[in-house]
Amino acid sequence: MSPANPRLRRRGLPAGPVRTARRLGEVRRAQLVTTYGVGAVIAVENESFLVRGVDSWDVSEAPFIIEPRLSRKLGVKGFRLPPAPDPDRATDGVRAVRFPVMYSCPACRLLQPFRKFNPPTGKAECSTCQESLVPSRFVMACTRGHLEDFPFWKWVHRGTRRTEPGTCGGELSFHADGSTASLRAVRIACSCGAEEVSMEGAFRRQALRDLGIRCGGRRPWLKDAPAEGCDEPPRTLQRGSSSVWFPVMHSALSIPPWSEGIDKITARVYAKLKDEDAAFIRRYVQVENVLKHHPQYTPDEVVACVERWRAQESEPPEEAEGDDDARADLYRGEYDSLCKPHPEREDAADQDFVCEPPVDPIDALRASHGVAQVMLLKRLREVRALQSFRRVEEPSPADGPQRRAAISLEKPDWLPAFEVSGEGVFLRLDNERLRAWEEEHPGVDARARRIRHNHERLLRERIGPSGKPVPTSQATPRFVLLHTLAHVLINEWSLDGGYPAAALRERLYADEEMAGVLIYTATSDSAGSLGGIVAQGDPDRLDATLRAALQRARWCSNDPLCMESEASGADGLNLAACHACVLLPETSCENNNILLDRAALIGTPDLRTPGFFTG
Repeated sequence: MSPANPRLRRRGLPAGPVRTARRLGEVRRAQLVTTYGVGAVIAVENESFLVRGVDSWDVSEAPFIIEPRLSRKLGVKGFRLPPAPDPDRATDGVRAVRFPVMYSCPACRLLQPFRKFNPPTGKAECSTCQESLVPSRFVMACTRGHLEDFPFWKWVHRGTRRTEPGTCGGELSFHADGSTASLRAVRIACSCGAEEVSMEGAFRRQALRDLGIRCGGRRPWLKDAPAEGCDEPPRTLQRGSSSVWFPVMHSALSIPPWSEGIDKITARVYAKLKDEDAAFIRRYVQVENVLKHHPQYTPDEVVACVERWRAQESEPPEEAEGDDDARADLYRGEYDSLCKPHPEREDAADQDFVCEPPVDPIDALRASHGVAQVMLLKRLREVRALQSFRRVEEPSPADGPQRRAAISLEKPDWLPAFEVSGEGVFLRLDNERLRAWEEEHPGVDARARRIRHNHERLLRERIGPSGKPVPTSQATPRFVLLHTLAHVLINEWSLDGGYPAAALRERLYADEEMAGVLIYTATSDSAGSLGGIVAQGDPDRLDATLRAALQRARWCSNDPLCMESEASGADGLNLAACHACVLLPETSCENNNILLDRAALIGTPDLRTPGFFTG
């Protein structure tokens, strides 16, 4: 087994006076940030577990990741890769706790807490039937991130005077005969004589509240976490549903000066040197040959860099008030760097950011498509960090801090993260032509305003009666145009360049002063290292790609319904956009496939609203 895979462990059942860590399995490091992060439910063979908070992880040997811009915005000192200890001597790793607690036996049909089956150590078996146990399919969660087992006892005994589980003296049983695919075929019974009931209706929004069931405020992924007071209505969810865990992630590109030179070299050893004096740092640099391949630098420069970073850490963090503020600041710095040439140097091994214009002029692109600038990113590095997570509803700009579940009991000074390297192409549209398209055609803003109205209505509903100001929707004509352009280009490059669409990602830079889109490959698997994405930025090739992408966007197999739609997609946050034309895999889109409209590119068939590329 590869030591690069973090090991999931839990505290085993008592088998004597000593409690040992039981190894459950392995997942990739990136998955512990994106898919199976803190608070996520993970299935291991016939068992189910919850990944515990970062304060229970053994990070003694977990590598540090340095990305100063991102750490300042998130209010932490840095980031760490999830631990991946040596398999030959590892005694711990990423912790997990059993969840849900309720299991059933397919032979005797009993439905009860796992420990009551008295299973053998390290196995999930019924001690009576020797059958593998099955974890409950149903859990209960609320929008503040709390999670607990589904209240089967209360569900069965609804309408009775008994209010406390177990007071009837009976045993629950679980029956799923598979006669139908509906919840009507899943039945719960109690040996006390209570009427057998099905799970039909359990997923209604008010089903649990109507029975007087409230959220218990439990956070089982945090060790010894006290229950919180919570007024949010609980919801029934499938244990394996994506609604059980939505990550709240942030990312940043490494840009100069932190992406090269002495800053990059110091980043590799900063964790060991940040608390040491200058004499120790000089000695360490010489003994460990830190500058062996970089003779142009001196130990004194490493000392100066460490002291500079140490001073930055001592300052109060510039933690942004909301996701939009953090993102705007990060993206502004990236946009400025993307617009400036940053050529490859002779000591290119020290560079994480190489950005150059194409050799050939882009006059044809400027005249025919309004593309003011093309930059080829031959090398880039991205850091993606997990800050928190949500349940039931996906993250939204309207979310307050109380709706983001904590990944540790106390606020951590580091966050789990991983870094990826890749390449990309950056396009900047002509700002004057773009402003003329936005201001001279009323239909352009009218279509964007329709999306913006739906978006702000959704944000208002998410905020509720709290009185918090409604965030401004980013659904401007410029944003919708750039977002849809990124999607059609990714779809075109997935056909022409050989990349799966899921291996390409977008990064949008859209406000009154910014009008750019970065399409890049930065994945942790082999699909992100095929090479060749920069070749797509050759002006002649890009011109042909844009023509083909726009021609393909003119017709969708769902037309005329797609083009004439008044609202489409989740919560009506798209117009002319569907899976047959511009939608992408979720991993490729940074906005969850919303705020899209093909008409922003090619106009409407009645010619009343021109597209940017047809005006």
